[in-house]
Amino acid sequence: MGDDRIAAVRAVTPEEIDEFWERGVVCLRGVLPPSLLAGMEGPVEESLADRRVTVAIADIASDRGTDLLIDERAEKAGVPRGQFLSGVDSWRLYPAFERFATRSPLPELVAALLRSDRVWLYEDSVLVKEPGTREETAMHQDLSYFHVDGSQVCTTWSPLDRVDETTGAVRYVVGSHRWDRSFRPNLFVTTTPLPGTEGEIAPQVGDLGDAEIVTFATEPGDVVIHHARTLHGASGNATPDRRRRAISVRYCGDDARYHIRRGAPLKAHHHHVTEGQPLGDDEPACPVVWP
Repeated sequence: MGDDRIAAVRAVTPEEIDEFWERGVVCLRGVLPPSLLAGMEGPVEESLADRRVTVAIADIASDRGTDLLIDERAEKAGVPRGQFLSGVDSWRLYPAFERFATRSPLPELVAALLRSDRVWLYEDSVLVKEPGTREETAMHQDLSYFHVDGSQVCTTWSPLDRVDETTGAVRYVVGSHRWDRSFRPNLFVTTTPLPGTEGEIAPQVGDLGDAEIVTFATEPGDVVIHHARTLHGASGNATPDRRRRAISVRYCGDDARYHIRRGAPLKAHHHHVTEGQPLGDDEPACPVVWP
């Protein structure tokens, strides 16, 4: 990718790698330069105003070849529009997001955590809960939305604001990535599954019994990385004046293979892949970002 990468503040430790694989989630404290996150504030605001990538609740824009609008299905299910804003694939439209996903420290950090020689970019998203947002993010499993399978698949979550439980810090079910269970993708702010999908209904906090649930209070520069099979969700933002802005980037490692999941949102290039096909070296829709 050239020599214009931004270096991490520090390397991932062996203990953090072990924690990721044992618990399914790890918080890497102070690994991104704060200036990198500050530099993304403007692009985040620009993307929030762009209907191609961001609407209320959640949207996967049809003008990029996607067959499903999650936001429309949420409306049909009776979920009111609120102040939970989300958008997917800003990296395709905005150079700042492309640089963040491909030239920031994230790919190298992910390669270390996944113990993977190579890393591919799957997608990114902007996730914002404005002050007073009541919508909770329902527990879900990222892999159920992805058209890939494998053990080396993860999601990074980089906050632009100080985040704690009052503003909607993400809750992770520790060890759930090792459960031999697959959950249906849902509409994020309701447990209603996407029509035509397969698997179990994802359990919510009240259904989890004595399962350990962890949240992290984070600052800009911290990165939370979870396995794509880890169950997670989030509360609303109960504060009157604090935003919860984050950029989430999803990556795949060496053992990832295409697996088309019935009913899950498709991107344009998914119409042309075959089951079990490895991610390509020269695939612009899912590029190699490490090394």
